[in-house]
Amino acid sequence: MKLKQYAQLIVESGLNVQENQIVVIQAPIEAYELVRYIGEFAFERGADDVVVRYEDEILNHTRYLNRSIEQWNKYPEYDALMYNSTARQGACYLYLIGDDPECMNDIDANKIAAFSKAKNEATKECRDGRFFMRNSWCIAAVATKKWAEKVYPECDNALEKLWNTIFDVCRVDADVNQNWQKHKQSFIHKMNVINNLHIESLHYKNSLGTDFTIKLPDHYVFMGGGSTLINGVYYFPNIPTEELFTSPDRLSANGKVVASLPLCYNGSMIEDFWFTFENGKVVDFGASKGKEILESILSIDENARYLGEVALVPYDSPIQNTKIIFYETLFDENAACHLALGSSFAECIEGGLEKSQSELMELGLNDSLTHVDFMIGTSDLSIIATCKDGKEVPIFENGNYSYLFEED
Repeated sequence: MKLKQYAQLIVESGLNVQENQIVVIQAPIEAYELVRYIGEFAFERGADDVVVRYEDEILNHTRYLNRSIEQWNKYPEYDALMYNSTARQGACYLYLIGDDPECMNDIDANKIAAFSKAKNEATKECRDGRFFMRNSWCIAAVATKKWAEKVYPECDNALEKLWNTIFDVCRVDADVNQNWQKHKQSFIHKMNVINNLHIESLHYKNSLGTDFTIKLPDHYVFMGGGSTLINGVYYFPNIPTEELFTSPDRLSANGKVVASLPLCYNGSMIEDFWFTFENGKVVDFGASKGKEILESILSIDENARYLGEVALVPYDSPIQNTKIIFYETLFDENAACHLALGSSFAECIEGGLEKSQSELMELGLNDSLTHVDFMIGTSDLSIIATCKDGKEVPIFENGNYSYLFEED
């Protein structure tokens, strides 16, 4: 029953499927039961078609082993055509995640980076559709055997337990869409507070070693919960979601940030890592595991070494309170404050959706072929905002929102 409720949530609140719309789904092969329910709900809402692209990570692993990096530098024209042409037709896109966090540990990181870059270049029209709020999209999770065994290594019924955890943190029950409408309202107060502070810069500090500052562009906008397309359709890009986020001035980060959680990037693990920034750019970095993966991320293009997102997530949040490391960014990023290397969001600056990429760059936003979130939130994280009038105010104290965000 909850699987059907979850499918309903994804279709009605996540994607907010519209009549005569094409729904494109990318999913692991283990997601077939959920995908079928999603298809039913999509067609009930009048979808024109549901197009499914199943991914087999074991076969993908074999492909990475046997194909050269030159082959990964080329993205199939037929695949790019599908994504770009459906974007022109107003399609929405669902990405179901649930891969084995360590499946690609023995694969050359440069191959994975080459594929990511080639795909993003070839599907730019589709990416722009999402970036400029013409096409809705949603990332949601499906419990899979290997992922469940990583999250619950000592559990005999790990798969069932992971499913139940997904349902719990995604507020899935008989009133699932009402739950998410209430969740939407919970963001509004905090968004109003922070968007009215007229912040100049943010200073992050904790006992892990994070100590850095970053500026916000003029007319910044913190978003939270869902997003609104230019045609007025409201949707939730992430299920679950607990974050307020905006895009910083890409040339302004200075100091050191230390990751508080591991990062699983395309099936490879990165652990105990950190970055040093000067004038916005990563000038030094390290990791106890996966440093070569970090190098490949930072080398995707010239702007991959700059930040495109700052996101606020309270330490006292549903996902953090599970006391579980999910080894999956969708969940782990909603358990802790995080940053993202790479592309910014046009919606995070006033009038951004009416501007070109070059105009957004002039305003301080970043443009890159990649966007990689990494978590820095801890129970003792402090974030102090310096406002344009020179006043300093606490945004986060001891890992959570400060008194400024208390509701009457």
